[in-house]
Amino acid sequence: MLNPNQCIGDNGHLMIEDCDAVELAKEYGTPLYVMSETTVRDNCRAYVKAFDDFYDGNGRAYYASKAFSCLEIYRIVKEEGMGVDVVSGGELYTAIKAGFPAERINFHGNNKTPDELAMALEYGVGMIIVDNYSEFDLINSIADSMNKVVSIAIRIKPGVEAHTHEYIKTGQIDSKFGFAIENGEATSAVEKALSLKNLNLRGIHCHIGSQIFDVEPFVDAASIMIDFIADIKNRFGTEIEELNLGGGFGIKYVDSDTPRNFALYIEEVSKTVKDKTAHLGLKMPFVSIEPGRSVVGEAGITLYTVGGIKNIPDIRTYVSVDGGMGDNIRYALYNSEYTVINAMRADAKAENKVTIAGKCCESGDLIQENILLADTEPGDILAVLSTGAYNYSMASNYNRIPRPAVVMVKGDKHRTVIRRETYDDLIKNDI
Repeated sequence: MLNPNQCIGDNGHLMIEDCDAVELAKEYGTPLYVMSETTVRDNCRAYVKAFDDFYDGNGRAYYASKAFSCLEIYRIVKEEGMGVDVVSGGELYTAIKAGFPAERINFHGNNKTPDELAMALEYGVGMIIVDNYSEFDLINSIADSMNKVVSIAIRIKPGVEAHTHEYIKTGQIDSKFGFAIENGEATSAVEKALSLKNLNLRGIHCHIGSQIFDVEPFVDAASIMIDFIADIKNRFGTEIEELNLGGGFGIKYVDSDTPRNFALYIEEVSKTVKDKTAHLGLKMPFVSIEPGRSVVGEAGITLYTVGGIKNIPDIRTYVSVDGGMGDNIRYALYNSEYTVINAMRADAKAENKVTIAGKCCESGDLIQENILLADTEPGDILAVLSTGAYNYSMASNYNRIPRPAVVMVKGDKHRTVIRRETYDDLIKNDI
């Protein structure tokens, strides 16, 4: 289950790159998020190379920064030549403060506020992805007041349902995101966009879901979107310049997960895009995608210190840790599977069935249930793998627990990129 930048050291400890996870826990405290910079950069480079190989550079991967947003991750993604997509004023502000080029930022969201949109126009973001009818008039009005013409894309629901969790399906008609093709919404949205003088309809966008292992749903979505581009040209005499096919590529959380190589998705989709545009007499659009989880997910681990261990005979054994749903809400939300190992005995056989419990005052505060773990005692360090995506992003201060630090490692070097919150941080906005 360990990825290429993780291994077991001679002392039996889990290593992330060349750093001992147990020693990191001692130095920085727990709970602790640890990110492998090498893994993040390798994933960015794989996406950049795939676009060079299969689209001759006529496209771009935009890092979906909702997966993990901080100054340092935007700096890394910038250096690796990717774009970013943001879904809030906070993410946009962070990216700009990190020095990210505004023209390589796409702004998403199903209910962007006037203040957020004004900020996006002031910064000069590359594109705003429009999600609902009222947003057309709002953006047009703000752009008119600034004497600007804004490049937009329209988010489309292609009607493709991917095999993923119900809460993270987004391509079907019953979704809060975008305009459906089959009921005519999408065509009406295009007509609306073309009628407004301060909007430049440059692209269309879709996203069918997250944590998808199959290639076929992405190919199907691309085919449908190319057909829609042809329909737009036939109806309105306008040819769409950019096709954004979203993200959703799955990663490995447990041994049973079977993710494909990122380049395979891109290669297969590129064949469909090229073949269909040629067949329909369309210009080859600038193609973009939005990987998030697949850039940072497997780069991260979370370290915890074991506290109490409670054995309920013939029921279960609870192993309690010093974190929980405040730093990993995904099990409570989605029953998300994770691999958990004892970082101090990473080479030991996992043969004890346990439930990993958090410290929050909630019965549902669990990290994993009924998993196999090596012999574990109070004071041991547990590592939950593949927590680089959404764990810090979704962290909270429930029970007034400070959020953990994030440490970035590269080789045998390590540094804090997000400091641990203090109790003073918890009350700084109180009056």
